Amino acid sequence: MKYSRVLLKLSGEALMGNQQYGIDPERLNDYAEEIAEASKQAQIAIVIGGGNIFRGLQGASKGMDRIQGDYMGMLATVINSMALQSTLQSKGVKTALLSGVYIDRIADSMSSAKAIKLLEEGNVVIIGGGSGNPFFTTDTASALRAVEVRADIILKGTRVDGIYTADPEKDPSATKFDHITYDEAYNKNLKVMDLTAFTLCKENNMPMYVFDMNTKGNLLKVLNGEQIGTLVTK
Repeated sequence: MKYSRVLLKLSGEALMGNQQYGIDPERLNDYAEEIAEASKQAQIAIVIGGGNIFRGLQGASKGMDRIQGDYMGMLATVINSMALQSTLQSKGVKTALLSGVYIDRIADSMSSAKAIKLLEEGNVVIIGGGSGNPFFTTDTASALRAVEVRADIILKGTRVDGIYTADPEKDPSATKFDHITYDEAYNKNLKVMDLTAFTLCKENNMPMYVFDMNTKGNLLKVLNGEQIGTLVTK
């Protein structure tokens, strides 16, 4: 096994499946099965976005207060996290839910020591609520949480099999990178993560692997070190 502890970043939009909004039960189940199998091989912490339910920036663009909108987005990530937790638990996977936003009765507050202890006890640890602060994306939250739990790497599960010179869904001539540095990705304006997330990863020497999460078996392949996506390093 190439990695023993990972931070898996999933987008909220991915949970929509073929729907226009919300959570697709079939996609949620597929992800849970992948994670359940992979959790037998490695310690897994997870951060999920909330874009399938609400995005703070979208609210702000329509006149909503940005801070309120961002907190709504954080709550959306908690909803997604709860859905994944419930599905994993139905498959017999030990799962703990922590949150960057204090939500008594639903999730314990996130702390580095608590998350690491839960991982070492064999739990899949889902961390909702973003970073707990407005103006930060879940990409930045995933970088922060990866550093906090001392993960070996961030695994960014997307619907594309890596990082390309352009959007492969729009430009058929786009070519894929097997390996790229954070500086190169930023200078080439490749929309992988935002600058704050890049900076956190780079300063803490946290590598990231971008891969297609929607293909069955890929998560386990990445854990085993198979080259199916794009590695981003300092």
